[in-house]
Amino acid sequence: MSAPSSSRRRFVKNAAGTTAFLLLAGHDFPARARAAAQIDGKPVFFTPDEMRFLEAACDCIFPHDDLGPGATALNVPGFIDRQMDTPYGRGELWYMSGPFQDGPANLGYQLPFAPRDLYRKGIGAANHYARTERGRDFADLHPEEQVEILTAFEGGAVHFPELNARLFFEQLRRNTLEGVFSDPIHGGNRNMEGWILLAFPGARADFMDWVNQEGAAYPFGPVSISGQKA
Repeated sequence: MSAPSSSRRRFVKNAAGTTAFLLLAGHDFPARARAAAQIDGKPVFFTPDEMRFLEAACDCIFPHDDLGPGATALNVPGFIDRQMDTPYGRGELWYMSGPFQDGPANLGYQLPFAPRDLYRKGIGAANHYARTERGRDFADLHPEEQVEILTAFEGGAVHFPELNARLFFEQLRRNTLEGVFSDPIHGGNRNMEGWILLAFPGARADFMDWVNQEGAAYPFGPVSISGQKA
């Protein structure tokens, strides 16, 4: 973790290996785009207190700076909330049978918790840690204190009652970056500002006129799957 004033270039670089552009499921894109607009700001899974944590934590991971908006302005918390009410969030796409035991990171995820359960347990434990160490819930702390706490989680030295805080942080970091750079049809990347940051053209159907123009800047803005233009 770095302080909120740090350049977001580090975060953009770290996003390259995520599934940010691979979240497509289903084909009724206009209907899903309307649903994203309707549900924006209305949590479907998280409680108001949990959303306060998400807003603060996501903005620590992807802060506002002179290059563009932060995670909350891009509706990343809303994106994560929507994902918890999908087969992914319910763990239906994961192997969730035992045995469950601690193991090295190269063996992959070893816990019995679906993403929505990991968030619920992790947010509760993170707020308890913040109250114990700093006297207030995470969302009520100064941003520098929030960064310090997330840095401790990332380092792996903090253990929640049912999981290591590092696993919770990695889930949060990964989903935050997915929300910043996914197609807006999924609820995040509001106004395609995440794509504008990367100069990513989005879901344009034809690039043939530019295939052999090495080094030439692509002149058109991004387009979402639904047809929305930046």
